[in-house]
Amino acid sequence: MAVTSKPSWTSPEAEIHIGEGGVLRCEGAWTIPHLTALGRALAAARWPRTPELTCNATHITAMDTGGAVVLYRLVMQLRQGGSHVSIEGLRPEFADILRMVSSNWNRIELPAATRRGGLGQFQRALMERTQQTVRALEFIGENAVGIWQALKRPSRIRWRALLRSLELDGFHALPITGLLSFLIGVVIAYQGAEQLRQFGANIFVVDLVGISLLREISPLIVAILIAGRSGSAYAAEIGTMKVTEELDAVQTLGLSPIQLLVLPRVFALILALPLLTVYADGLGVFGGMLIASNQLNVSFTEFVARFEEAVALRHFLIGLGKAPFFAIIIALVGSYQGFQIRGGVDDVGRHTTTSVVESIFLVIVFDAWCSILLSWWEL
Repeated sequence: MAVTSKPSWTSPEAEIHIGEGGVLRCEGAWTIPHLTALGRALAAARWPRTPELTCNATHITAMDTGGAVVLYRLVMQLRQGGSHVSIEGLRPEFADILRMVSSNWNRIELPAATRRGGLGQFQRALMERTQQTVRALEFIGENAVGIWQALKRPSRIRWRALLRSLELDGFHALPITGLLSFLIGVVIAYQGAEQLRQFGANIFVVDLVGISLLREISPLIVAILIAGRSGSAYAAEIGTMKVTEELDAVQTLGLSPIQLLVLPRVFALILALPLLTVYADGLGVFGGMLIASNQLNVSFTEFVARFEEAVALRHFLIGLGKAPFFAIIIALVGSYQGFQIRGGVDDVGRHTTTSVVESIFLVIVFDAWCSILLSWWEL
């Protein structure tokens, strides 16, 4: 094999030469048994500072994941040095391995950052968090643009998918939502009855049940149920489509995954959650009425009369007004986590769990922020 006059670094069967014009020639078997010496040499090498570098991989005869890691690390190192690096001549099967390494690079490099100590681990975590934040903001921006365009041109909305999602996420959620809301109303009234009976203030159970359910508990319970039921389904469905490369096929056809998969779910939840909240309000209050009648001798007529007097309309409207925002949070978080799946089936499960946790967390944070804001406005 001819060796150029420029420096070269080799191991018994894996070689790399620097030729004229910023061309790096990679040769031999880039497999784990042949990379020890090459890896050390590459780490200590001083590379030319040229704006354009070409890595000619035509003569790489074998490559495994270890060889792809070494090659990708070299490319990243040269790019950080200010050079634009392109890889040419790599066999398709080797290119697939390199793409897999690049898509999982953060997880591959994490142990190395851990070994460098606390500072390296902190820098790595900060970098990953920054990248995740940027990706999330880009996703929110794309969906905001898509929603605005859909509102301007309703014909762009996939109405059949929207109605199907409304059926699955709204109508089919009625039994579990109604049962849980009824039981929550029973629990609140029963626990309040024990205290109110001691002071002869039985009638105030209406205030307790009505205000707490309509203003806070019903919309929050509905949102948590939908986050666990529908948000996780969004992440799993989109993630499975990505693993099976269905999303690649969609993009190849020139279709937008945002308009195809995300927007119908967002609009469906925006419609479904307020309706489910009203449904939960009614069953929760009915559960409180039953306990008030049985435990506190407050008849249905007295309960309704006190309800009209003590529970202002603003409490109902405040709870109802939160529901669309909860819907947007749940739909976007579930869809976003689905698009972030990079690995196999195990990655689908991990991101599905993450979508539920993040959705519930953000819903509660938003609800707390609303409570603070409304208290400032004395509402």
